[in-house]
Formats: sequence, structure tokens, C-alpha cells
Amino acid sequence: MSKVIERTPWKILDEYRGKKFNGLWPTLPELFDITVSRFGERPCFTIYEPDRISLNYQEAMAKIKAVARYLHGKGIRKGDAIAVTGKNSPEWAVAYLGVLFAGAIVVPIDYQLKNEETDLLLRTSKAKILFVDEEKYKRYDENKNAESIALREVISLKKNVGAYIYDLDGEEADIERAVETDIAAILFTSGTTGVPKGVILSHQNLTSDCFLAQGYLELYPTDVFYALLPIHHAYTMLAVFIETISTGAELVFGKKMVTQVILKDLKQAKITMLLGVPMLFNKVIAGILRGLKAKGVVVYAVISFLMEISGLIKKIFKVNPGKKMFGFVLKKASLTTLRICICGGGPLAPSVFRKYNQLGLDFIQGYGLTETSPIITLNPVEHYKETSVGKVLPQVDMKVLDPDERGAGEIVVKGPVVMQGYFELPEETKASFTEDGYLKTGDMGYLDEENYLYLTGRAKNLIVTEGGKNVYPEEIENEFQLFEEIEQILVRGFVLDKKMKTEGIEALVFPNAEVFKDVQADTVKARVNALVSEVNQRLQPYQKIARVTILAERMEETTTKKIKRDAV
Repeated sequence: MSKVIERTPWKILDEYRGKKFNGLWPTLPELFDITVSRFGERPCFTIYEPDRISLNYQEAMAKIKAVARYLHGKGIRKGDAIAVTGKNSPEWAVAYLGVLFAGAIVVPIDYQLKNEETDLLLRTSKAKILFVDEEKYKRYDENKNAESIALREVISLKKNVGAYIYDLDGEEADIERAVETDIAAILFTSGTTGVPKGVILSHQNLTSDCFLAQGYLELYPTDVFYALLPIHHAYTMLAVFIETISTGAELVFGKKMVTQVILKDLKQAKITMLLGVPMLFNKVIAGILRGLKAKGVVVYAVISFLMEISGLIKKIFKVNPGKKMFGFVLKKASLTTLRICICGGGPLAPSVFRKYNQLGLDFIQGYGLTETSPIITLNPVEHYKETSVGKVLPQVDMKVLDPDERGAGEIVVKGPVVMQGYFELPEETKASFTEDGYLKTGDMGYLDEENYLYLTGRAKNLIVTEGGKNVYPEEIENEFQLFEEIEQILVRGFVLDKKMKTEGIEALVFPNAEVFKDVQADTVKARVNALVSEVNQRLQPYQKIARVTILAERMEETTTKKIKRDAV
């Protein structure tokens, strides 16, 4: 018997089918329209600058429709591409939805890209209009007619800088809207390869993923989500932005990935849903543990013991004593209002997962790709597994190809969340699917008897040792997540025998500058080597790190803080 509560939140759509939308899934504009009819007076998009500025759902709808009318008046029609780039803000969200209400396709672009890279994406997507932040507005406004960009217009996401989004409007018009199978967004992703591809996601892809994920996660209109990670990224776009507007919750936009600013926002906005990447959660828990250790060895030992007891009670009896037991810890860390923390965008060490749950926070993780909208597995709160990235979502069919002795092989998936393909790249699209229509994820892992997924690593990162053993570097890297001394680590193979194609294992380490401030290089090296020795004792003999290289410069990362392995 399944220990997971069977939720079917998509059943609420039956009430609106034939009234607000037709077909299986509503488009994103239809979904927003449904939410406005249900929760029009509730807060929608909020930012603290430093005072609270907020739009409720009805106010947001008025601005979104004004943007759609303006775009239609400028000749934008169904299927045209419009780009949005900038820091997280209510204006970004209004632009995104305004594009969709105009029947067009939204192209969210990473605002941290170099201008030349942004130019390439504008050109590749054939974007006709660009919504842009104040830093880049002037550059694009002055060069919009250049052959390399060819934009009709540039619109500002910041007040008092050029043509401001909230000042737009146009004549009432009969705008042709998209249907559920039409393209909603083209997401360009470099992943860790540095080669951008435009992932085509339909309205059906995004709306279905939004509701199917809620099959394992109960959301409420009273929830307050925190958009901290860049919203152009599939993870934040779906798991924060679209989930918020599907439930009538409030979305608070974070300004900086700085711990003090984050903790202030969490407290001020009374955040209940915090979604982040491993780096964020590692830093927060490291800070908490540092504070506990400062209370002395005896106090730390007692609290650690009580945390173990709390975790066992939570896991076995489904009762959560941690919030009361460790209220003083959560209050100091500004985490008291949190209901659920979700980690995605990369592997999280089970030890970190465990400590959050021991403290009384419902902490879960999920897994997915931009190509899958992105969520395809999620750990149910009531039956989580610390070493798993979650249970396969309802209506998603997952298989493991060519499993090895422990059942691990390449993960392939099929279902309503899977992309339509790569934009204008038919060969790449064909190569990414199996003959029977499953998307090849490129990730290795295995499934248990309850359909929970366990990741072992990326297929292309596989290391083959001298003894012929397969080693996944991500599994080794996870062992270092709670060491504050290490800011970044990348484990990879180095050639031992070219003829036999065997590899040894090395670790590239970028130390934490704050921890090693005013410390001699020899001391840093000795400490890092000591940590590697400690981890080696926990690893299988064939997984042990044979050599360590300490780096003077930080390794290049993606926006979600994954190291670009191919750039090292």
C-alpha cells in the first residue's frame, strides 16, 4: 500500500472546462484568468524596496492585458517571439504574461549573459520586441535596428528609464490567443556544455507540469513563494512563478543572492515556500551549525542528539516535533514561517536533506530538465526518501535503459511535460528521443519498487577506473557539501592508461576565501587534503580521490550555480 497521499489538484479544472477553457489543460493565460476569478483580491506580485510594493491579482491582470493590447497594436500576432531579460521583478512577470496574453511566444533570457550572447539568442529566436532591465536598456534601444538584433522596439522593465512597461496600453482588439498545444516559451539553455539550444515548451507542457507536481505537494492560496533564483530559468519559472499563479498565492521577488538580504526577506515577507539550489541550502545550514557549535561542545552534542531523535520521530511517526524543539534556532535564522523548502537544480547531499528535516522543516527535493518543463520527480512531504530525488510524477512514464548490476542506467521519460523539441534543430531533436518516443535525459540512475528515482550522475561524466569500475563524480562531490572550507569542488577522471582507457580520480578544489582569510597556502592545502582523506575513508576503494588540485580562481558556473564542467 502506498504511503503517499493521492492528490489530484488538476480535478479543480473540471469546474472551468468549457467555460474558461476547452481541451485537456488550460493555456497559461486561461490559467491566470481562472485564478483571478477565484482570488482576485489576494496579493499576487510583491517586492520590498525596502517598503512593500504589491499588485493583487486583479491589478496584475489589468497591467498584463494593457501590455497585450499594446503589443497587438504594434503588429504582434499569434506565434511571434518576444524576449524578456532582466532581474526578478513584478515587471518581469507582467511582461512574461503580457506576451502570452497577446498570443505570442515568450523567450526568457538570462540577464547575466554578455551582450553578444544575448544578441545571438535574439537573432536565433527571431524576437521582434525586447523587454529589458535598466542596465541594458540604452544599449539595446540605440542598437535595435542593427542587423544583428533587428528589433521593432525595446521596452524598459524599470520606471524612469525609456518606455516603461506599466505605461503601455492600446486599443481594445480581438486578439487571437494560443491553444494548449501551441508554443508558450522557448528556453535557451547552455546547461554545463556552453552550447545553447532553444527548448520548445507548449502551454500544455507548463500547465500540466504545474498541476502534476502538486500531486505530491499541497499548495494553498495563503502561501508566499520567494523568487530568489533567476526567474528565466525553467526551475524558478515553473516551480515558483507558475505554481504561484496557479494557486492564488503571493510571489515575492528576491533582489540579491546574499545571505543577509535573503534572511531579511524571509522574515519581512513571511515566506512559506523557499525554493533554492544546493549552494543556498548548504550555506544556510552551515551558518546554523556554526552558531550551534559556538555554544560549546556539550551544548552542540546535546542539540545534535535531539536533532537525531526529532528526525526519527518525523520519519517513523509522521509527527513533526522539530519546529517546537528548535524554534529558537529557526527564529535566529529567520526560518520560522517556512512551511516547505524544495531543492532542485543539482544534487543535494542526503546529510543536508536530513538536517533540515531534523530541525522541523519539511524539506524535499526534486529532479528535472528544462526539456521536461522541468519537474519529473518530487519527494512527497509525507513519505520522503533522503537519498532519492523523488517519486516519478503522475502521468509521467520513466524507464531505465541498459541497467547495470545495481539497476542503474540512462533515465528516459515520456509524458505531457516533455518538450516539443529544440527550436529549428530537427537533427538534435531526433537524436534526443528513443525510437519509441522517450526523451533521453543523459542522466544515470535507478528506480526502486515505489517508483522513486536515485541519481548516480551524468552519463558523459562517467569515470572508468583501472579495475573497470564505473564511478559517478557527482556522488563523490556530494560528500563535500557540508564542509565550509570548500567553496567549489569538481571531481573528474585523469588518464592512467591511454591504451587501456582507464582513469584515476582527481578533485579540483576552490577553497572558501572567507574561511581561509589571512591563512598561508600550505595551511589551506593541508586542511583540504585532510578533508579529502576524511571523505576517502567513507568511499568505496574504487571511488577514492587519488590527487587534489587547489585552484586560485573560481570555476565558471551556470546561473543555478552548477560548475560548467566543459569549461574547466
